Amino acid sequence: AYRIGMLVSTAGAVALVAYLEYLGVDRGLVWGYGYAAMAALVVVGMVAALIAKEPRGPEREAEAEALGEREGNPLVRFYRAAYAAFADFLSKRDALLILLFVVLYKLTDTFAGVMTGPFVLAIGFDKASYAAIVKGVGLIASLLGGVAGGLLARAMPLSRALLVAGVLQALANFTFSWLASIGVNHTALAVAISTENFTSAVGTVVFIAYLSALCTSPAHTATQFALLTALSSFGRTTLAAVTGFVAAATGWVVFFALCAAAAIPGLALLWLLTKRGDFREIEEKERVAEAASAA
Repeated sequence: AYRIGMLVSTAGAVALVAYLEYLGVDRGLVWGYGYAAMAALVVVGMVAALIAKEPRGPEREAEAEALGEREGNPLVRFYRAAYAAFADFLSKRDALLILLFVVLYKLTDTFAGVMTGPFVLAIGFDKASYAAIVKGVGLIASLLGGVAGGLLARAMPLSRALLVAGVLQALANFTFSWLASIGVNHTALAVAISTENFTSAVGTVVFIAYLSALCTSPAHTATQFALLTALSSFGRTTLAAVTGFVAAATGWVVFFALCAAAAIPGLALLWLLTKRGDFREIEEKERVAEAASAA
């Protein structure tokens, strides 16, 4: 669902703009309409969140009342829950290194993903071709990558799965360097888009498995996961703001090579965390769970 949402917000927006241009809408207005449509899609999630009900049992409700979780100012309760969850996480060994790894691991994929649309249009592809390829082979590659990521996470220890997925994400950037060097070629675009979407989905699934494994406190699992996923998006929402300037200064071939190099800090931290034994408890739990399921 996450990958489909990303495709709708990127290729879907481009396809809508191309369609509006085809209808003869003023070119100065089409992107405004496209962004307005993407903003309107946010309402779907907001409505779903507002009408959703938590499946709480009578025992959980009684516990919440006893702990005072239904009393007082909602903002104060929210702050208290977030503070307690973060404080609990910071009590972990190497907590700050883990948080830094969470920020850095997906940078290679994030930097390239942010600039894929502008890059494809800048080298001469039309909007309709880009949207068709992304929604076609790109969507299939994303779905297959999600399945492959799940299999990868099950087939090997989590630290090794993160290493494999991180290397694959980095190498995928060179397909865009290759595309930039040959110019407009629809087959090459399909190869580059499908490779990037596949490896990105693999990395996302394995990374989500890692974030889930970090949230070990029963009282704070949901809050800690929300905080970690928000922190992991820091690269996409903040650090990636400079990618356009870097691409303009270096050219597309070098830019995507730099995106590949952006994987190095995260992989170095992964090596350090593994050497320091921070994956030992997680992987021991994996082995116990596998033994229990096989029994």
